[in-house]
Amino acid sequence: MQIKEIPVEGYEKVVEAKDEESGLHGFIAVHNTTLGPALGGMRMWPYSDREAALNDVLRLSKGMTYKSAVAHTGLGGGKSVIIGDPSMKSEALFRAMGRFVDSLGGLYITAEDVNTTIADLENVRKETKYVTGLSRESGSSGNPSPYTAHGCLLGVMACLERVFGSNSFEGKKIGVLGVGAVGSVMAREMSKRGAKVFAHDMREEKVAVLVEEAGVEPASEDQLLTMDLDVFSPCALGGGLNEKTIPTLGAKIVAGSANNQLLVPEDGDRLRERGILYAPDYVINAGGIINVAVELLPGGYKEEVALEKIKRIPDALHEVFDLSDREGISTSKAADLLAEHILAEGRKQKG
Repeated sequence: MQIKEIPVEGYEKVVEAKDEESGLHGFIAVHNTTLGPALGGMRMWPYSDREAALNDVLRLSKGMTYKSAVAHTGLGGGKSVIIGDPSMKSEALFRAMGRFVDSLGGLYITAEDVNTTIADLENVRKETKYVTGLSRESGSSGNPSPYTAHGCLLGVMACLERVFGSNSFEGKKIGVLGVGAVGSVMAREMSKRGAKVFAHDMREEKVAVLVEEAGVEPASEDQLLTMDLDVFSPCALGGGLNEKTIPTLGAKIVAGSANNQLLVPEDGDRLRERGILYAPDYVINAGGIINVAVELLPGGYKEEVALEKIKRIPDALHEVFDLSDREGISTSKAADLLAEHILAEGRKQKG
């Protein structure tokens, strides 16, 4: 395996690996370890080129630093990506990725992410101990997606309370873009609690199941981005909120599980100017990483501890919203300010 370090300003360590035997081509980015070792998921995606993969891992790892800081997990931020079609998965590929993770000596701890499963991570675990989110049977915390969904639901309720004075879903119109492991749980729960839910996913069969089982209505992506909604919930890939989509957005609230929802930082200002309340993605979707982080506490994983910590997500959102109002800035900038303050305090304590 060839491992090459890539110097990137503002990042502690960025490395690229190529392994001819297994076909692995991947990146690990460690953004910041002020508060603890970098924890972040392992994503597999058919990126168009090397630069797209590198850009994604850099954005995601920085987001993990801020996510862990605001969630008070006691951990830093990192991420890993594998370039490739998920249909080409193999044990050899993930074992090679395990050796790549292990080469950092614990600076980065991995977990499940888009297109990776517990089974994939079990293969990674054969080569390194720096893995979280394995099966409950192995003493780990299992699939983090239900916990991400649970935290996002609590976060949407906090947004409803902020805008409408009540956190009830009853009678609310909600559009969910992306109904995978997290979005599908959110769509079901919001529908069960009285919301009228519209959904879209590239995989039509995912939506069809929700139509049949949860009374969800199908919609196109363009419809979700323009229709009159109380909440638009992006739960697919990032970058969907941008200078093209924000001017025609019909929702009063944007609150979903996707990472890096804003294409550029200025998009937070665009949402604020339109009077749309935005729940910063790394604040609202922290449930999964909070759950996984509990594995690393003394005594090991306890679900009740994780759920108690996830219950604080609405408090974090209200703190961000209050700061946004006081400073007259976007909620995304307010979240960054809060995260930077927590990191600065961590640096002080380290001396």
